[in-house]
Amino acid sequence: MAQVDLVMPKMGESIMEATILNWVKKEGDSVEMDESILEIATDKVDSEVPSPVAGVISKILFAVDDVVAVGTTIAIIETESGSVAAPADTSKATAASETPAPVAVEQAQVAAPAVASVAISTSSEGRFYSPLVRNMAQKEGITQLELDQIQGKGKGGRVTKNDMLAYIQNRHQAPPIATSNGTVEAKIAAPPIDQPIAAATNPMMAGESNVEIIEMDRMRRLIADHMVNSKHTSPHVTSFVEADVTNIFKWRQKNKDAFQRKFGEKITFTPIFMEAVVRAIHDFPMINISVDGKNIIRKKNINIGMATALPSGNLIVPVIKDADHLSLIGLTKSVNGLANKARNNKLKPEDIQGGTFTITNVGTFGNVMGTPIINQPQAAILAVGAIRKKPAVVETEFGDLIAVRQMMFLSLSYDHRVVDGFLGGSFLRKVADYMEAFDVNRAL
Repeated sequence: MAQVDLVMPKMGESIMEATILNWVKKEGDSVEMDESILEIATDKVDSEVPSPVAGVISKILFAVDDVVAVGTTIAIIETESGSVAAPADTSKATAASETPAPVAVEQAQVAAPAVASVAISTSSEGRFYSPLVRNMAQKEGITQLELDQIQGKGKGGRVTKNDMLAYIQNRHQAPPIATSNGTVEAKIAAPPIDQPIAAATNPMMAGESNVEIIEMDRMRRLIADHMVNSKHTSPHVTSFVEADVTNIFKWRQKNKDAFQRKFGEKITFTPIFMEAVVRAIHDFPMINISVDGKNIIRKKNINIGMATALPSGNLIVPVIKDADHLSLIGLTKSVNGLANKARNNKLKPEDIQGGTFTITNVGTFGNVMGTPIINQPQAAILAVGAIRKKPAVVETEFGDLIAVRQMMFLSLSYDHRVVDGFLGGSFLRKVADYMEAFDVNRAL
């Protein structure tokens, strides 16, 4: 018999941990290769983890609701083969190995040590604590005795990440703890942990009775953390330009029916805008970067993420890989395919990882412009606004004229640590230039 470790797969560049939602298999169950063993969730997507081999599950190391760091062994599978090398990547959900830039200081401090600590942590009374909870307690100076008295809301009374955040936020209000030798251990007020959800939580003001309290779902909580962490990580600057997209508008109006008949796909504005962005990235490759400590990581692949609304109202960012290698038809098929998968909750982990630049269409909601938040660890994100008819000055061979044109605002938020105003503004202007130069007579 040989043993193979099943590890928590990497779900994307900025994902450091995942939550176990459900064990499809239990200890002693037989599994086939690629058969689903458990379901996991991140702030981006829910996914199943398949078995890398055929065998029997001999040991499950984590329970439902546990938050587990990427790379941690979560189960052991016994095979009948005499020798099986533990695969470096135990899931189809795992992408090619990359060195991810940290999303934020908090995640780097909490999640990274958990990879090295794969043993289940318990108190003297046998109470279970996940590596994440242990690391949070260590960071905040919470003693074992103090930790043992926290009321957990997880399965079986387990202490979860949210329990820890709530406790840390209100720690100075907690009563003293009586120790085992009869002495009283007074709590010293600790500075609040730099966590967005806890920091943003305010008690309901007295007299506010006509309110409805809505608990955030798991994805919304994690998205909230991700957004605040992005602001904490990157000093954001946003630049704006207005583009005349009349040629694009006219071309699409004229060709959308023929395009669908010929290629079986609806042509939207998104792939056309994406084509302009890709060309501008080639002109300004230092916009296609991320930051790793004191190093700048320039990405040679151009992988464009597109913010997409889910049926729940949350947003997700599927990624079109190597977008610069695709024609307009290829971009259209990729955009439509990923959008449909997102709406039907069919996205796979590989569909949302590896992005190097993101586009969000705030015009979908009727907004003329926006100031988007950078999708870490990327360095920039582009928002495209609603296309509106406006009077504009048009230069002609007979002089300047006032004409009705289809105009649209573009806004680029960028990480001012590594992207200065010249680069950010020049890149944005180049995107607009490519849009305005679109050939209205372009053949299908």
